[in-house]
Amino acid sequence: MSGLLALLDDVAAIVKLSAAQLDDIAAQASKAGAKAAGVVIDDAAVTPKYVTGLPAARELPIVWKIARASFFNKLVILLPAALLLDAFLPWLLTPLLMIGGAYLCFEGAEKVWHLIVPHKEHGPQQAETLDAAHLEEQRVKGAIKTDFILSAEIMTISLSQIDSDVFWIKLAALGAVAIGITALVYGAVALLVKADDAGLLMAKQGRLATTRQLGRAIVKAMPSVMVAIATIGTIAMLWVGGSIIVHGLHDLGWHLPYETIKHVAEDYGGTSGFVKWAITAGLDGLLGLVFGLLLIPVVTKGLVPVMGRLFPEKSPQPH
Repeated sequence: MSGLLALLDDVAAIVKLSAAQLDDIAAQASKAGAKAAGVVIDDAAVTPKYVTGLPAARELPIVWKIARASFFNKLVILLPAALLLDAFLPWLLTPLLMIGGAYLCFEGAEKVWHLIVPHKEHGPQQAETLDAAHLEEQRVKGAIKTDFILSAEIMTISLSQIDSDVFWIKLAALGAVAIGITALVYGAVALLVKADDAGLLMAKQGRLATTRQLGRAIVKAMPSVMVAIATIGTIAMLWVGGSIIVHGLHDLGWHLPYETIKHVAEDYGGTSGFVKWAITAGLDGLLGLVFGLLLIPVVTKGLVPVMGRLFPEKSPQPH
């Protein structure tokens, strides 16, 4: 009897430990995913453009193709790469984060610059002469490339936010972030690309006047919703990118930007934690915008031409 009680006690201890570790995984995944919010919002804002102009019946299959590739990129390629990096070359994490942060600053600043200096759109709208199958193939390839870059940044940011040194907790937390964020992003994208169709259906076939009015309101609101999401995504990119640069410089030994922002937030934030956070985020975003604007000529006049000469068939094009 005493042996049975001891066994049950051991089982209870194991269950308790497992529950605590599951809580730890959930906490680590939540913290990591929250820090990658800027990239997540941008991912959700960017992806719908890849189904613009294609038959409505192909919208959800295309979103699923991109989502499936995103799951593969995060779980099969980027997650093992991130864990190997953390195990054998941890000193590379800060420089890689800063490169990703610079990318976010550049992307966000470029969008702001294009609002100030209008430009012709390149990409999906140019391919009107292609047949639907070829156009779909091009769109999917372009979306997967964009998603891979954003996914790499999400996984790197997430890894940097995990405090635990236990390998399997890191593995589980990163896996949870990869699955959760991908499901969230592409679930939101699917809702966004079909919202106008649903609204149109409600407006035409709704049995109640309220349903028809709601449908018309949805159709009318969707362009503004997409603009709002894109705007939030741009602000989030500049904030997250600027924050990564500031913290990276601090970790590498240049403390002035970090300390200056910290002191300003403390001096003007009073006792409100939210106000301090808002000041910090705003200054991080402003620094991200300035840094990104400085990067625009470097990328467009330097990096793009060089890449064009080295890899003419794969050269990156400025947006």
